[in-house]
Amino acid sequence: MMNNKPSILLTQEKMRELIALSQEGDKLARQQMIEGNTRLVWSIVQRFASRGADLEDLFQIGCIGLMKSVDKFDLSYEVKFSTYAVPMIIGEIQRFLRDDGMVKISRSIRELNFKIRHATDDFLKTHERQPTILELASILEVTREEIVMATDALRDPASLQEQLYENESGDALTLMDQMKDERSEKSFDHIPLRELVEKLEKREQMIIYLRYYLDCTQSDIAERLGISQVQVSRLEKKILTQLKTWLVPVGFASNQKVKDG
Repeated sequence: MMNNKPSILLTQEKMRELIALSQEGDKLARQQMIEGNTRLVWSIVQRFASRGADLEDLFQIGCIGLMKSVDKFDLSYEVKFSTYAVPMIIGEIQRFLRDDGMVKISRSIRELNFKIRHATDDFLKTHERQPTILELASILEVTREEIVMATDALRDPASLQEQLYENESGDALTLMDQMKDERSEKSFDHIPLRELVEKLEKREQMIIYLRYYLDCTQSDIAERLGISQVQVSRLEKKILTQLKTWLVPVGFASNQKVKDG
């Protein structure tokens, strides 16, 4: 078990020295390396404070990620240890929260997430930057849509009662408040939109996800998909028209035509 005593500040040179000794089997050097980076683990753990998990548990999981970073860090690259360790620690904590969470993920998605993490780590060590979706898809020989969907599976579901901010009167506003129908005070009892989106083609689903979930611009989406902004605009209009058609109940549409006639 790791403790959370104050960490000893280590220089980059000292850390590389300890990593080299640790990878050669020096247990004392490994322990010094871990203890010297506990502050880094705690700083990452704080990001997950709102997830409801015990912070001590997350700290222990984060230390596992830290130990893996020490064992796998490639000293042949001139990269800061923290640059490599942070994604590894975050991934370890996210995996713990995902496996222990309320939403269960299929084996195929888990396996793809595992491959994405390792491909990202390898790419980061070689290029000193995060890979793009297209680069990951090429490396893993899957579609861009599969990368986006698998990465999205790591996200925790948001509570409808989650407080977003306070208005000028000091009243707390929740996600449910933002989902209320502008024409009435009734909130949605049923949201069929997800089922309808699943009927779209994979590329169309990705456009909706990037545009309305990640709030990307049409230009951003065009760059990610390798098409023009004009094409994205046309596809978006086509998709929205199709969704509106599916959303209107058949009976209501027929009655509306009779009234209009």
